[in-house]
Amino acid sequence: MPIVERRVELRFGLESREAETHTNLSAVRQDGTCLWVAGDETATIERLTATTDAAGHVATYGDHRTVALADLVELPAGPEEEADIEGLARTNGWLWAIGSHSLKRKKVKDGQSDSKARKRLASVVREENRFILARLPLITGADGLPEVVREDGERTSAVLGGNGDSITDLLTDDPHLAMFLPIPSKDNGIDIEGIAAHEDRLYIGLRGPVLRGWAVLIEIRPETHPRDPHRLRLQPIGEDGELYRTHFLDLGGLGIRDLCPHGDDLLILTGPTMDLDGPVRVVRWRDAARVEAPDVVGAAELELLGELPFGDGDDHAEGIAVLDEPDAAGVKLLVVYDSPSPERLTKDGGILADVISFEK
Repeated sequence: MPIVERRVELRFGLESREAETHTNLSAVRQDGTCLWVAGDETATIERLTATTDAAGHVATYGDHRTVALADLVELPAGPEEEADIEGLARTNGWLWAIGSHSLKRKKVKDGQSDSKARKRLASVVREENRFILARLPLITGADGLPEVVREDGERTSAVLGGNGDSITDLLTDDPHLAMFLPIPSKDNGIDIEGIAAHEDRLYIGLRGPVLRGWAVLIEIRPETHPRDPHRLRLQPIGEDGELYRTHFLDLGGLGIRDLCPHGDDLLILTGPTMDLDGPVRVVRWRDAARVEAPDVVGAAELELLGELPFGDGDDHAEGIAVLDEPDAAGVKLLVVYDSPSPERLTKDGGILADVISFEK
């Protein structure tokens, strides 16, 4: 079972606090002494830098820097519309960011009349910036810290989506997922909420749909488009020439809320597909990166590492990252939360993340 070792404060600048990025965190990934995070209400990614104690353990993350995605890749709906970034991944000198690829049904607002509430519930919105996968080159800056750039020699930032080539465009004939494409995310429609990178593969986790209790994971191999260095295309994966694979995982009826690689394993943050608080769990799929065919993974093949805390209408775990610290006896995860409880908000405008330990 997990142990909440401590809480670590994430300190954001005024502009991000005013945009409420710090209370809408949806993705996190460690990069040396830095942390890449994203919120689901903007089209930016954020870099925070650690301060450590005498033992080398992270005390806080601060020195906040914001990067606008539109400065690095072309966004289908322009720089201002949110991209709903729901996953970050890092491998081989690249940072990957993925949008939710979801439709959204409008929320009923407090105090609205019945007629207005009914009208909003009948309204489904598509926002094009949500339908992107971005690849960003990482370099080491003059200060020794990681930076994302548009170009680094032949390495270029690039995007998939916006030209009829998004992840959801791939699924229009999929026998399991095509029927869910017109359905909003919180209605068990398509909703990407996690990404992990391993060598040339990306693993994309779906919060929804959940099919008769089985969660869905998509595997792809993106590469630079030969005709445009700032676009991506997908390479065939496997012997059948398909551009993607689907894997089905028995997560006990829960969807995938985030993914994080750990060697050849995948650590999976699981939670409800619909608008519910819990349960929330961390599960290990051992040797996931060695699987070379579409797989159906039963509950007996998955290892439950533990349950995570959740609130009543708040404290929704949205992102996990392996935290490399000295003297770690097991797996240490940093967990960030969407809709944080008041107890997570610090007097200086920061937000508290959890450091949670699991046995190996």
